[in-house]
Amino acid sequence: MNTTTRPARQAPLGRFYDINGRSLFLHRSGSGGPPVVFLPGASAIGLDYLNIHDRVRQFTMSVLYDRGGTGWSGPADLPRTLAEVAVELRELLRAADVPAPFVLVAHSLGCAYARRFLQLFPEDVAGVVYLDGFHEDWETYMPPLRLQKVPGTVVLRLVCLLSRGTYRRMFASWPREMREPLVAHHFTLASQRAGALERSNQPEWRDELKAGGPVPDVPSIALTALGIDPAMRLLMSPKALRQLYTGKQRLYDALAASVAHGEHRILSAARHSTIATDCPDAVIQAVRDLWQRVC
Repeated sequence: MNTTTRPARQAPLGRFYDINGRSLFLHRSGSGGPPVVFLPGASAIGLDYLNIHDRVRQFTMSVLYDRGGTGWSGPADLPRTLAEVAVELRELLRAADVPAPFVLVAHSLGCAYARRFLQLFPEDVAGVVYLDGFHEDWETYMPPLRLQKVPGTVVLRLVCLLSRGTYRRMFASWPREMREPLVAHHFTLASQRAGALERSNQPEWRDELKAGGPVPDVPSIALTALGIDPAMRLLMSPKALRQLYTGKQRLYDALAASVAHGEHRILSAARHSTIATDCPDAVIQAVRDLWQRVC
């Protein structure tokens, strides 16, 4: 296991809760229910979704948080099991007096955490919005999952350098007091290493979800991003990219069909890593539509 360290900088907003000896960051705004809770992808943190959060809080309570070992939360051994993260989130929401049931908005690998949360605590989930996310049936539609080796320091420094422009563009519209701490956080080796560690055990996540039994039927909207991330363009051939995006569309069609009230929406202009900033209006619309459906 690898233990992450908490950044020296303080979070620009939000507060911390002590959950089983670990300090966890959470920021909430708005009122009403069901509350909307964001589950970040790997290499992402709660405040990366502040643009969506600030509009969701206008019609209900909205919650951003950082998992243990990521963002401004306290250190944790990574990678972790899905159940560990799901239990931690439930305890955090209870400590912060965020009332269940929740609408979970999960991005990328955050979708695996959301699906495990739903398996363990179905009574706490009103619905799920999946943002181009991980699913246990990935290999039915796409190439087999592989253990991803965690890069060394030199490669991580290169990733920090190459991602500088991406993060500056992502947070360009954020207020300066928010933008600068977020950009600085993402440029750290600790942040990049935490993301790589979280991504390193996807086959185990698949197995844990499949062993957990059926995922309960709740209303869901899945969004597929068809734009191409720069890293994908560098690492994958045009043929492999076509297969990936065809497979993703089939996977999320199947996900939507697997529940009584499921829907699949395709976002041609959004890329996987930046879906929330590429197409914020479409993401907010999906959240609001699902929220209204389960009120």
